Amino acid sequence: MSLLDDENVEIIGAMKKFGPRNLQSIARKSGVPYPTVYTRVNKLGTQGLLDTWTYPNLAKIGLARSMVLLTPSPGREVIASEALKIPGYWLWIARCTGECNGYYSQHAVPVENRQDFVQYLDQIVSSGLATSYRIFWLGDYHSHIPNFEYYDFKKRAWRFDWPGWLSLFMRGKSVQNVPEEKESSKDDFDKNDLLILKELMKDARKKLSELSQLIGMTLPAAKYRFDNLARRGFLQDYVVQVLPYPPEISDLYEVRLDFGEHKAMIAKENFFKRLPFVLNYSRIKGTNSITLRVYLPRTEVNNLLTMLSALVRGGAIDRFSYMLLDPMTIQSQTFHYKAFDDKSGWRYDNHEYLAALRKLASSLDKAEHPAVTFQPSKGLPVSMM
Repeated sequence: MSLLDDENVEIIGAMKKFGPRNLQSIARKSGVPYPTVYTRVNKLGTQGLLDTWTYPNLAKIGLARSMVLLTPSPGREVIASEALKIPGYWLWIARCTGECNGYYSQHAVPVENRQDFVQYLDQIVSSGLATSYRIFWLGDYHSHIPNFEYYDFKKRAWRFDWPGWLSLFMRGKSVQNVPEEKESSKDDFDKNDLLILKELMKDARKKLSELSQLIGMTLPAAKYRFDNLARRGFLQDYVVQVLPYPPEISDLYEVRLDFGEHKAMIAKENFFKRLPFVLNYSRIKGTNSITLRVYLPRTEVNNLLTMLSALVRGGAIDRFSYMLLDPMTIQSQTFHYKAFDDKSGWRYDNHEYLAALRKLASSLDKAEHPAVTFQPSKGLPVSMM
């Protein structure tokens, strides 16, 4: 937190607003000299305090994003998490407690194979690896940096204005209506486009020279590819992630808010950008619900729950639920680009996946059980998308 000074905040804000790739442009937009920007960005990145990546528009490449809450059968926890990975279309997996005591995961599966994926989840339960699951199909991904209006640079401390936020949400003051999300349709792309998107999803500041070597093209050709992807909306969001609170005293949550009406939900959506503890959010398709990723000091969690309870009593939301995510168990990867072929498109073979699932489940019947392994203590991962 000692590094959260005026200049770093200006730099981080400019990176989020204008994209993190061009540091010279960031220097001009932020008013901070280029050498200072270069030094500070590299220092924050080296110390693991700043991470940037590009979140692709998955719908444009024919993928549908979902979150899955899986409750494993007792003693099957480790194997159940491996079952979620078998199709290869997973993005993010972590242990969770709360609404679901098991695993929270996100997946990006081919749009035409959504029902196949649901059938696969059914088989995880039928195989005895899990007792139940819930799946939610998600809309666009929206991320933002912490709202530094609530940070005191002199005291190096955050101000949590719970009464003010409650009043703002209830009255709707300073909150503008948010337009409906437009459904993105599948666009023309090829394997090289996916390779670029995959690399940017790992590092938004990946050099064009490195991308040109990856796809086997000249630098001008790689730049044309990148610019064309950006122009056509394949780059949905630049994620600039900075940890505003010390990991040792903070927790990571997934919070779901259910609204009584669709209009009420979209009218309140901009409110989440004001909160310094909301990392990102997505609408849940087919519902009047929004799911939020929350990173909050442990001492403030009770205040969050108090505010949410007051919103229910005041009629602003119908209900809420939450899960504590264990950052020590986070596993993440990019979309399953290896399963795409320029001629045949996305490959999804439920017969193959179900056979692998049966093999995994049958391993429980063997006399020799896998050795028990414990995870060593380590720092908090920063890939919290």
